[in-house]
Amino acid sequence: MSVIEADARAASYLSQLLELGYCVIPDLMQAALVDELARDLRPHFEQAVTSKGPFYGEDTKRFGGLLSRSDRMAAFVQHGLVLSIVEAVLGPWCDRIALNLTQAIELMPHSVDQVPHRDQDMWPCSKLIAPDLSVEFLVNVMWPFVPYSEANGATRIWPGSHRRQNELLMDPSAAICPTLAPGSALLFLGSTLHAGGANRTEAPRRGMIVSYTLGWLKPYELQWLAYPPEIARRFPEDLTALLGYHIHRPNLGNVDGRCPSGLLRAHHRDGVGAVDALRPEQLAIIAQYRSGLPSPEVVGEST
Repeated sequence: MSVIEADARAASYLSQLLELGYCVIPDLMQAALVDELARDLRPHFEQAVTSKGPFYGEDTKRFGGLLSRSDRMAAFVQHGLVLSIVEAVLGPWCDRIALNLTQAIELMPHSVDQVPHRDQDMWPCSKLIAPDLSVEFLVNVMWPFVPYSEANGATRIWPGSHRRQNELLMDPSAAICPTLAPGSALLFLGSTLHAGGANRTEAPRRGMIVSYTLGWLKPYELQWLAYPPEIARRFPEDLTALLGYHIHRPNLGNVDGRCPSGLLRAHHRDGVGAVDALRPEQLAIIAQYRSGLPSPEVVGEST
């Protein structure tokens, strides 16, 4: 696929995602690679204990840290088409995007349906900001390991619910239940009302969620513990940046005033002090102030 074709495909699915709150991308990954990843994770599914609580569901299994459990995960987390769509959605609201979670999920046979919810509600500020500015905090990507159907608990989606965020619950009959084959993916916004379905079959429904968020938000899965430095430094730099081992301008997420991307691989501190990481508009404000025209805007922490 040429760059132009890839861009056109991304633009088409981005349009659907923003209009409906979700989109399904068929044949996004080779089914054989999905099968290999599912095989890598099979022992972890078998060893996982059931969840606790009315939200997770006590008839489900969940575990994260998937980049450490299979070398094949990086291809899913860093899928080019997915990242281009995510960047288009989240990019206007952050300096860089970040990985929010990787979570494998099994709906056990005869599990009940999940309570409808919006994932971005985990951040209280979303209720204050998003309705007025159409800020998106999160993009989810659901990858099935087996065919997803209404019978085995495929995720229910309320189309257009991202534009009706003051409605906590909606008419169940308004929900749709997209069917998915391994290799396809369901993308939906953090502002979209959704819920896992009920698995009425005799077989488990296995798959995973990979989600991305604004780089300045605290992620659902604390990536620096999921992938501490001794593990993260084995990953390429573009992946560790996605995990949050990179400064977010202005100067957010630093270590001793420096970007953690360099310190992650450094064997010792080299005597370099704090180094500013500022956005162009912040540098312009500083230049304006130094020129003798004070600006009331604040650019960082006080000294």
